[in-house]
Amino acid sequence: MDSERIEQLSSAADGCFAGLKAVLVNATLKHPGVDSHTDTLLDVVEQIFTSCEVEVDRLRLSEHRLAPGVYPDMTEHGWDHDDWPKICDRVIGADICILGTPIWLGEKSSLAQAFIEKLYAHSGQTNEKGQYLFYGKVGGCVVTGNEDGIKHVGMGVLYSMQHVGYTIPPQADCGWIGEAGPGPSYGDEQDDGSRAGFDNEFTQRNTTFMAFNCMHMAKMLKDAGGIPAVGNVRTEWDDGSKPGWPNPEYRLGD
Repeated sequence: MDSERIEQLSSAADGCFAGLKAVLVNATLKHPGVDSHTDTLLDVVEQIFTSCEVEVDRLRLSEHRLAPGVYPDMTEHGWDHDDWPKICDRVIGADICILGTPIWLGEKSSLAQAFIEKLYAHSGQTNEKGQYLFYGKVGGCVVTGNEDGIKHVGMGVLYSMQHVGYTIPPQADCGWIGEAGPGPSYGDEQDDGSRAGFDNEFTQRNTTFMAFNCMHMAKMLKDAGGIPAVGNVRTEWDDGSKPGWPNPEYRLGD
């Protein structure tokens, strides 16, 4: 996206997003030393965030070894190595988490699925209010590739993120797939010297909407002190309070 357009948009925000932290997670399957098309579109998201004074952390999953499993540290469950304990605080500490993934065979990458399973590993943990750990945080999704499936991948990623506690704002996904079937990926150089997808209005618009909606939602949640702790506190439920849940009278024969 044109840098001047991003500056025009960010100037309207007038620093109101300062203090927010975002982690951009790239689930490409490419070796860490190889350029990633998903990184290229995440670069646009980073440019929007940083121009609005949001602190950005980049995490490329292929640089780490994530052991299979849904516990925070899988070395406690038979595996001899798991990098997740070393990087999970970078995810947990962010107000916004954007998961970027390529499409393979119509699905998110295996590393994207592994990342989601690592989020799920913390599903038994709670925040200072006794709510699930990711309450008050915002999730979004960036999808790249040259085969169909942006909405399908976004559906799976965003459902999973909200299930573990993330708040999903409107238009929280964006992507580039070009024409269906084999072809250029986002950022590939064309015969005329242009870059595939860079002038695509649909991708530009959705990426901008996704980035700003995530910032707006994160700002609203942070200013409000997170999700109100009424009717959603795991620790109260475990203590037997069960607020708002009636005890039905069961009748034989019903």
